[in-house]
Amino acid sequence: MRAIAVTTAAFLMCLAMCVPSARAQASPRQPLSFRYVLRPGDTLTLQYRLTPDLNQTVVVQPDGFISINVAGDIKIAGLTVPEARDLIVHKDEASLNKPELNLILEEFTHPSIVIAGEVLKPGQIELKEHTTALSAVLLAGGFTESAKSGQVLLFRKVDAERLEVTKLNLTNLRRTSHLKSDVTLQPGDMILVPRDKVSRIEHYIRIIDFGAFVNPLQTVQ
Repeated sequence: MRAIAVTTAAFLMCLAMCVPSARAQASPRQPLSFRYVLRPGDTLTLQYRLTPDLNQTVVVQPDGFISINVAGDIKIAGLTVPEARDLIVHKDEASLNKPELNLILEEFTHPSIVIAGEVLKPGQIELKEHTTALSAVLLAGGFTESAKSGQVLLFRKVDAERLEVTKLNLTNLRRTSHLKSDVTLQPGDMILVPRDKVSRIEHYIRIIDFGAFVNPLQTVQ
C-alpha cells in the first residue's frame, strides 16, 4: 500500500484547493457542468472603466477571500468569474455610482484529481472536461495485475468536513456497451484502486479521518 500512503498527502492538498460549490456537491452519477470556479491561488485583475485609479490585481487567499480597494474583503472562491464580478460590483455600489468593472482571470489553478493504489502511475492528474473514473485509470497507466477493478473507491468532498465514498465496479466498463455507466469526475476527487477486497465502507467519512481510512485500507485477505 506504499502508493496509497504517498498520494494521501497529495489528495489532502487537492481537497484544500477545491472549494465546495453547488456543482461540486452533486451526486457522483450526475454529469459535471464544467465551468471553472475560482480557487485559492488564482490571480485576477480588476479594471474599472470610469475610475481606473481603482484598478488592482488580487490573489485569492487560502480562506477564499480577496481584499479590494473599494469594498474590502469579499469571498469569491467557489464562484465563476462572472458571478464574482457581479458580487464585487454589488459590494462596490455602496461606495460607487454604477461601477463598470471588467474582471480578468490572469492565472488559475488547474483543476485536478488524484489516483492512488493499484495503477501503474499513481499521482495527480489534471482534470479535463468529462474525465471519467475509467479514463483516469487509463491516464494513470491502467490497472496493475493485483488491482481489484470491481472495488474501486471514489472519494468526493461534500463540505469542509466530510467526504462521500462511492464504490465503483470498473471491471465490466471495458465493454463499450457499459461505458455510459462510468462516473464523470469533479475537481478534488480521489480514485483509490485497492489490492484486496474492501470489507467495510462508510458512505461518508470525515476528512480528518481520511488518512487512517486509506492507510492501512480496511480490507479482507
